[in-house]
Amino acid sequence: MSSEEDGPSGATLSYRNIIEREMENALKEMDRPALGTFISGFSAGLNLSFGALFMAMVLTFAGGFGSDLTKQLALAGVSSIAFLFVVIGQTELFTAHSTMAVLPVLDGRASIRDLGRIWSVTYVSNLLGCAAFVGLIAAIGEPMGIATPSAFGSLAGALIEVPWWTILLSGVVAGWLMGMATWLSAASRDTIGRIVFVLLTTAAIGFGPFHHAILGTTEVLSAIVLGAGVAPRAFIPFLVFTTLGNIIGGTVFVALLNYGHIALAGKQKDIDFQADGIEDS
Repeated sequence: MSSEEDGPSGATLSYRNIIEREMENALKEMDRPALGTFISGFSAGLNLSFGALFMAMVLTFAGGFGSDLTKQLALAGVSSIAFLFVVIGQTELFTAHSTMAVLPVLDGRASIRDLGRIWSVTYVSNLLGCAAFVGLIAAIGEPMGIATPSAFGSLAGALIEVPWWTILLSGVVAGWLMGMATWLSAASRDTIGRIVFVLLTTAAIGFGPFHHAILGTTEVLSAIVLGAGVAPRAFIPFLVFTTLGNIIGGTVFVALLNYGHIALAGKQKDIDFQADGIEDS
């Protein structure tokens, strides 16, 4: 008989084990020196920005698509690779912390101040990493013919040419999906499983495309810097409503609901399971 910890296939952990592991990881990050968190967050911003470059390269090289479905599938596939860089590489991404760093606060092991500190350091460092990568795109993208301004204009246009409430709700979906990617990655016991979970969930973000604060920052800033017809004033509303939506999606629909499920129902089930195991042995 398989144990609850391993699950039927032995490939995943139980809800309680996942949440305990993630709370411990979050507490370690909260105790980490701010400089270390900042450097890791800066790296995450750089690494995730490859997703924007890859998507622009696809649009540049494709020369057209047979259908919108083909186009979105291609963009989803290449953007998910950059999320894989970040999640498997374990650098500090804000949209992951908006989910997992809230868990020890809900459990009373950390304070709102601790949460605010790691959120602010991670968020700022991620954005600075994006800005640095935009400089790289400006230096090599058009000169090498691998990413044209019009490609970034197309990517940015899909994100900013919608009402604010659409950006907010789309951000909720992206934060929800990113939280799921982090949660499912934590649930997997092997690298192959983690890769599959991350690719599937994050590809949905690029397929939408749904609004992700960090990846979208590179897309919009690149369009602005390259003169792709995107007004600089559009960036701040995009960033504000996307960030708010990402936080809501990750904290409410992943962290809060999963924590509530375990806190309100999981403990008694674990006790009953252990009792049954003792009786059977």
